[in-house]
Amino acid sequence: MVVREPKVWRAARPRVVRVVYGVKPGIARVTRAVQPGAARVAQAVKPGVVRVTSAVTARSSQLTGRAKKLTTLQFTAGAATLGLVFSAGAVAAAGPWDSSGQRTAERDWAASREGQGGADHGRSSGTSSGSAAGAPKPAPSAPSVLAGLGGATGAGSTPDSAALSALLDPILESAVLGPRRAASVVDVETGEQLYAQNADEALTPASTTKIATAAAALSAVGPDHRIKTRTVLKPDSAEVVLVGGGDPTVTAHEDTDGYASLRTLADETAAALDKRHLNEITLTHDTSLYEGPEQHTIGANGNLALVVPLMVDEARLDDSSSGSADRDPDPAGDATASFADLLEDRGVKVRIEGSTTAPKDAKELAAISSPPLSTLVERMLTHSDNDIAEALARQVALATGEQPSFEGGAAAIKKELKKLEVPLEGVEFADGSGLSRGNALTPALLTALLAESAAPDHPELRPVLTGLPVAGFTGTLRGRYPSDATGTGVVRAKTGTLSNVNTLAGTVVDADGRLLAFAFLATETPLENTDPAKNLLTEATSTLATCGCR
Repeated sequence: MVVREPKVWRAARPRVVRVVYGVKPGIARVTRAVQPGAARVAQAVKPGVVRVTSAVTARSSQLTGRAKKLTTLQFTAGAATLGLVFSAGAVAAAGPWDSSGQRTAERDWAASREGQGGADHGRSSGTSSGSAAGAPKPAPSAPSVLAGLGGATGAGSTPDSAALSALLDPILESAVLGPRRAASVVDVETGEQLYAQNADEALTPASTTKIATAAAALSAVGPDHRIKTRTVLKPDSAEVVLVGGGDPTVTAHEDTDGYASLRTLADETAAALDKRHLNEITLTHDTSLYEGPEQHTIGANGNLALVVPLMVDEARLDDSSSGSADRDPDPAGDATASFADLLEDRGVKVRIEGSTTAPKDAKELAAISSPPLSTLVERMLTHSDNDIAEALARQVALATGEQPSFEGGAAAIKKELKKLEVPLEGVEFADGSGLSRGNALTPALLTALLAESAAPDHPELRPVLTGLPVAGFTGTLRGRYPSDATGTGVVRAKTGTLSNVNTLAGTVVDADGRLLAFAFLATETPLENTDPAKNLLTEATSTLATCGCR
């Protein structure tokens, strides 16, 4: 018999605030205010801004004549997102906008704003009139929506490799980074490598591993895939089994923010039981989907719960939805107890009896589904969510016939990436999150994945780019770039930090509107140099933003 956690304690847990509330308040306001639709965007953009239609290719010469060289190097957060609007109308193939409206808001905001908005993207914050004392300084408006890639500046706009080296070498060769560092910068449109420093050397990537995990998951199961959590009834019995499908974002809170609701599952399960005239049941749970150890090799750690296919709110014991937090030592048991309480609230008497394996002939009572995989990928990347990363690694394993475990997920990621024909020599995976020091990735691989994610023939990979945090605005880059840094709003990048390891990989729009992908990795960084090393990598990306480099 399992003793359930007191109902009053679970009810007292604060509501988890989801991804959209993690960004600066103004972005949430924009999300509510803007309306999706390319037609509205096209009508709102000011003269000189390229209309995103299926006629983009035919009008590329016209766009070249109309586009202006950027006069300011700080875009709004939306400008970096709109670097993803590619030639030949690739924006139409970018997949569905996420459930929170994040990408829609950024797209419409950057395309349609006439004036300046505050650094928090509020419509009135920091503007020239009516700004409150202490309000964020204005952030410049976004340029042409096609300025991120080709067309707008012509074929000769690619930065010169020698000029790039002259700017980046002094930064990346600093002793602050430690004795081992590697870097790569590529032109996204052509895939041409413009800068390389040990670009084929595999180093510890830390959380930039999540770029590879995201690409593999999107490739293996697709951006529209949803993860199911089910209840089934064992034949000829009153035993209900709560079956975990691997979605760590299932929520028990009333405000779901688009994630799968345990309350909805309880509603539907109770209704199904009522039809069968069952008002007293035994409740068990099934976590047999995964294999291997539940604990990551780093041990008990606030950055990752036990990796099991059944949990609620990532097993967090506080009101957080990202970052480190105390975790429930029995995620599946806690989820089952929460579900039992919800059923009892709906008139079903419940007795809990631990774990089981649901028989194949069990009758499904109800099911809930996660948001599309594209949404999970974006949340994972924006907030460096390790729980989602390890769940996605197991989804790749299940799709490719590997064991759904740490080891099997790692093997599956590498197997799936091979299909994308990206450079894998020397590359090793040990997990999906990057918490393991057994991972070894090259800057060449990371920039290749970023370029592939932008390619018109891989629209399924687009969330790899749209999920990257925006410098100075969202996720793990929200506080890393000062408001006056030239990379603010133009850089989108995945951070990676372990002790002695500092990495950064993502995209940046340069001074001529060219979209570049970069990956900077440094290992064996002295611990006392952690902050200076981060600052140097930030400086390197801002340098790319200022560079016409010819």
